[in-house]
Amino acid sequence: MKQPLRTLLRKALLLAIMAGLGLVFAMPLAFMFAASFKGDTAVFENLAHWSTYVPGPGWSMDNYRAIFQKSDLPRFLLNSTIVAVCTVVAGVFLNSMLAFALARMRWGGRHVVLGVVVALVIVPFEVIAIPLLSLVAHLPWPVIGPGGPGLQIGWFNSLHVQIIPFVANAFCTFLFYQFFRDIPAELDEAAKMDGAGPWTVYLRIIMPNSGPVIATAAIILFVGAWNQYLWPIMVIQSEAFRPVQPGIQQFFGRTNSWGQIMAYASVITLPVLAVFLAFQRQFVASVAGSGIKG
Repeated sequence: MKQPLRTLLRKALLLAIMAGLGLVFAMPLAFMFAASFKGDTAVFENLAHWSTYVPGPGWSMDNYRAIFQKSDLPRFLLNSTIVAVCTVVAGVFLNSMLAFALARMRWGGRHVVLGVVVALVIVPFEVIAIPLLSLVAHLPWPVIGPGGPGLQIGWFNSLHVQIIPFVANAFCTFLFYQFFRDIPAELDEAAKMDGAGPWTVYLRIIMPNSGPVIATAAIILFVGAWNQYLWPIMVIQSEAFRPVQPGIQQFFGRTNSWGQIMAYASVITLPVLAVFLAFQRQFVASVAGSGIKG
């Protein structure tokens, strides 16, 4: 009886700790969503009471109507959506192809390349921000002007300057590499015996069996692209290409309505939550274990 009781107590303690941590992380989100339906005077009333974290009586959609009427939020949402989707699609294929070459092919120097990828995981973006800014300031980009097609020097004030530098992600490449290593090599050998080349093995054998890690990489790339703040401030001055994160700073400078600010924050938080919930099962499967156990 002692052992089952001890196990039960351990599980109960673990559950209590997890519930407490979940509550700590959920409370700011609950406050933000609840405040977005309230008037400015009611946002900070009685913060110690549970009613602060639910919409309550008298809630309205006025704050949401205001942010869509008074700000450029729809345009910013469209820009961020384009940037995030393009980054995810291109990033999943580029990083997985590099990981496939590192994990499933034999060629000279691959261990050096893998070492560089691992080293880049710990390099923060702030370290390369200024060199990257100097680079994109001198890169050409094809444009079509009144005189016909030509080249424009500098990538500033565009969507591609927010996409291309963030497609290659060292951490995602390493995730794919770790996952691909666990896929049985017999699958590759069987496909090669049937005449399949590396491209066919990658597309028809490896990627269809890599759903969990694809979902994990997609979440990482989407969240990273959606939450871009420092880089757009450095390269975007035009309203036409501004994403949502610098947009909320601009909106914050124009209004003193905390209800509207919370509504703005709620709107730009929902896509991240939706993406995570959509891929939650695959994400957990990727974290819990990788590859196909043969």
